[in-house]
Amino acid sequence: MSSVTFLSPGRLWLLLAVAALVAVYVVAQGRRSAYAVRFTNLALLDKVAPRRPGWRRHAPAAAFLAMLGLLVVGLARPTAEVQVPRERATVMVAIDVSNSMQALDVEPSRIEAAKQAAGAFVDRLPERFNVGLVAFSGSASVVVPPTQDHAGVRSAVERLELGPATAIGEAIFTSLQGFASIDSGLSGAREEPAPGRIVLMSDGTNTAGRTPAEAAEAAAAAGVPVSTIAYGTADGTITVNGQTQPVPVDADALRALARDTGGQAYTAESGEELGEVYADIGSSLGTRAERQEVSTWFVAAGLAAAAVAAAFSLAWFSRLP
Repeated sequence: MSSVTFLSPGRLWLLLAVAALVAVYVVAQGRRSAYAVRFTNLALLDKVAPRRPGWRRHAPAAAFLAMLGLLVVGLARPTAEVQVPRERATVMVAIDVSNSMQALDVEPSRIEAAKQAAGAFVDRLPERFNVGLVAFSGSASVVVPPTQDHAGVRSAVERLELGPATAIGEAIFTSLQGFASIDSGLSGAREEPAPGRIVLMSDGTNTAGRTPAEAAEAAAAAGVPVSTIAYGTADGTITVNGQTQPVPVDADALRALARDTGGQAYTAESGEELGEVYADIGSSLGTRAERQEVSTWFVAAGLAAAAVAAAFSLAWFSRLP
């Protein structure tokens, strides 16, 4: 939660009245102590007013004053930035299906773990989110245009097949075309355009098509952040024509792509980590920050303080404060 601001800050001057009551209480306690000292028959005083833990005597008053302070703050109409569910958004999920994704450094393989995590990610998104799927290897294509049929997107993810080369830049350009293909009727003609995000997962360096830098410039101009997931380990290998070929993950290039578009960069070296990454992205997409009045929080806390004051006073002194 962000810092608290107030819609009616002038009412906070009432806290001076609460501070005055605190001062009056402190002075009254001082006078009581002075009177006790003037009572010279200490033995009789001990019988008339048996000693009790000092904090019990002050607890009800402290709770009562806290109640007053909290109610004054609530009266000033505080506001705070809170996370509220997002009703609409469009997400293009771009998945690397280059041959390097058959590496077995992630169980059961990079591509199979990626399919499982991406499918679970789609399932977590709110129903009104439009979700599209882009697959890329040497080129990129829209497998499923943005739709609210999340089950259909998940089925398409499971049917992805591998191909040669890696065209990360083309994946971004193709995803941007997917946004442009959304019919305005999906979100309602009177509503503002839904926010968009590209979630791109890859394990390698761009080897075909336009560069990620060009794609980042286009995405930034369109106002579409790209969140990237660098997936795999530095020790990944595949077998090509009987020869072992290293396919280490290139996290730096993906990190730069996310940075230049205002997105977030993640790394994952296992299926479990990839699932956590997708869960984190889903949480950020599923909510938005909104400043709301939170006076009820302080009123509720004030009522709780009043209940505490009453309970302490009744339990220890058989009277209300």
